[in-house]
Amino acid sequence: MRLLRFGEYGSERPGILDDGGVVRDLSDIVSDISPTSLGDGILDRLKEFELGSLRAVDGNFRIGPCVSRPGKIVCIGLNFNDHAKEAGMQKPSEPIIFMKATSAICGPNDDLVLPLGHEKVDWEIELGVVIGRKASYVDEIGANEAIAGYCIVNDVSERNFQLERNGQWTKGKSSDTFCPLGPWLVTKDAVEDAGNLTMCLEVDGHVYQDSSTAQMIFNVPHIVSYVSRFMTLEPGDVIATGTPAGVGLGQKPEVYLKAGSQMVVRIEGLGEQRQRVVAMQG
Repeated sequence: MRLLRFGEYGSERPGILDDGGVVRDLSDIVSDISPTSLGDGILDRLKEFELGSLRAVDGNFRIGPCVSRPGKIVCIGLNFNDHAKEAGMQKPSEPIIFMKATSAICGPNDDLVLPLGHEKVDWEIELGVVIGRKASYVDEIGANEAIAGYCIVNDVSERNFQLERNGQWTKGKSSDTFCPLGPWLVTKDAVEDAGNLTMCLEVDGHVYQDSSTAQMIFNVPHIVSYVSRFMTLEPGDVIATGTPAGVGLGQKPEVYLKAGSQMVVRIEGLGEQRQRVVAMQG
């Protein structure tokens, strides 16, 4: 299943994309694609419905983040050998964990707003893992059972805030609109192999990141299991599993986003994001 949320900011409705590419309204079945509905087993219930009986959504509409306000966004740093190398850092011996504020979440095609004082706003294509059931101290088998599905995450980062302003990485990762999420939450049964998906990110028509989740140092079950040792994962939580080489920081000379830039972000089977970069108003 490919679940989504559509409508204006703050008023999104739940939907599902059928095999013909038609969005169907799920509002009569569930109030939202949220931590609560995922925890209540909505994915199992949806399997019983005939999608053709649901109302088709007509016209142009905004696509919102595929999960309504997760409890937390957990990020994994330096999870691709080539990215660790371009960042001038050692390959990690175990996953590096940091957090991204949930207030950074926006829709997959919403404008990316440059924060005040920005100098080095960068891109990072990542496979997002959406948790479907509570997970604490689970092994890799239990980790797989806890996964609801997958989505695209663009882990936008302000490198000056992240690396040159002291403290943890979180403040460079958490500005408003720094976490485009979606377009779809693709359930795990619809993803043949999350460990072998092509990934591509381009800026202004130039491909900067072109890789595969097969290049990850730590695979998805290991990451979920590992994170569950340090915090309880709950339905709706999102784990961003790391980015491959090709970020702006790694270019020679470095390249960063500016007002007017256009990004296209794709992961095989998970859809596409398109973001316009704009200056903050006021």
